[in-house]
Amino acid sequence: MAAGTPDRDHMAALEKGLAVIECFDAAHDKLTIADVARATDLSRAAARRCLLTLAKIGYAEFDGKFFRLTPRVLRLGYAWLASTALPQLVQPFLERLSEETHESSSASLLDGHEIVYIARSAQRRIMSVGLSVGSRLPAFCSSMGRVLLAALEPEAAQALIAAAKPRALTPHTLTDPARLMALLDEVRAKGWCLVDQELELGLASLAMPLKSHRGAVVGAFNLSVQVQRVPAQVMVERFLPRMRSMQMQLQPLIK
Repeated sequence: MAAGTPDRDHMAALEKGLAVIECFDAAHDKLTIADVARATDLSRAAARRCLLTLAKIGYAEFDGKFFRLTPRVLRLGYAWLASTALPQLVQPFLERLSEETHESSSASLLDGHEIVYIARSAQRRIMSVGLSVGSRLPAFCSSMGRVLLAALEPEAAQALIAAAKPRALTPHTLTDPARLMALLDEVRAKGWCLVDQELELGLASLAMPLKSHRGAVVGAFNLSVQVQRVPAQVMVERFLPRMRSMQMQLQPLIK
């Protein structure tokens, strides 16, 4: 299709409505029309129509000033969870890994320049921000994110790193794109990734890819610890063998 040619199969109204839904998160649980217009680059009139439509069909509520999402929105996420085998398949393995190590474990997928959690077994709260299924973190500075970026073609990984506009979340966060690309080469060669306090001070994480029976990387899983209890470098010696065992057990089961 030539540049500038309208796509007759593209529903711009649906795209705008989904963009409006995505504006809401833990830090923005209630928004005005002006807030949504700024966040989505929509006109105030378009943002108003989207919000009022969502309210009319039960996906949002309006108190006269602020809009909030309703639990009906969960139907959208549940539709994916119910139709995808991977979260249900990996959950018992994560629970066993957590029981054996006494640490929290998670699985995620890459969504743009972020990772989204699809399963989790938490032994304790390890981050200042609570994590659960559906939580998102930057891919460039998270262990699972780097594993997933390393599985991409270098050009694709580089584009996602640029789109993330890396910024330092702690004094240890690596943000230089060239150094990140070199690190992805190391992750690809080793088959695992260790991140030490780049995402949050006091937090270290060790991740490996989830592979299908054909060898394709379909996701990632990790163990996360507080470094006061388990220093980052100790994690590799202590936990990597268990994680490799889990990876090998899961691979024949993932279609």
